[in-house]
Amino acid sequence: MDASALKRRVPSVVAFVLLACGTWQVGQGAYIHVKAQFAQVLIRRAWHRTLAGEREVRPWPWADTWPVARLVMAEPDVDVFVLAGANGRTLAFGPGHRFGTPVPGEPGNSVVGGHRDTHLAFLRDVHAGTVARVQRQDGTWTSYRVDETRVVDKRDTWVMANDGVSRLTLVTCYPFDALRAGGPLRYVVLANAI
Repeated sequence: MDASALKRRVPSVVAFVLLACGTWQVGQGAYIHVKAQFAQVLIRRAWHRTLAGEREVRPWPWADTWPVARLVMAEPDVDVFVLAGANGRTLAFGPGHRFGTPVPGEPGNSVVGGHRDTHLAFLRDVHAGTVARVQRQDGTWTSYRVDETRVVDKRDTWVMANDGVSRLTLVTCYPFDALRAGGPLRYVVLANAI
């Protein structure tokens, strides 16, 4: 192949490589969201089995988590299942209950964390006075009213303190539109039982 033919092919090869890389990146992003939504269908089935009396019902055989509560808000329109544990594997499929704090709906400060761009993205629309309802594993419901939202440093662990108040504390990364996940700030929603 002569030099002029090679020069004509280089832009086509570069364009193809860039198109393939772009398609790969968009596909990975879409896959994460599709996986998270499909997981909610399986988690909902596990929740129904939990309400029927089974315990620690794993949504799929290799799961290392299970639904521990259901979180519902009318405004904004939210209906998600809270999973056991708040590690990265769990948060990929839904908001996670922080071990060491009471399970949502139980007395004390129950802490739930999740990703700002998937299952807890709705927190940006939550304000003081918003009512959240939590269904426990025995089917009973507890209502909470949002008293406060604030931005804190991720090292501020006071949000997990159990001070005797029956509270639901929701935590996600902040700011909501950050290009990089996991920065130094957290958005915290504090809702007291009513």
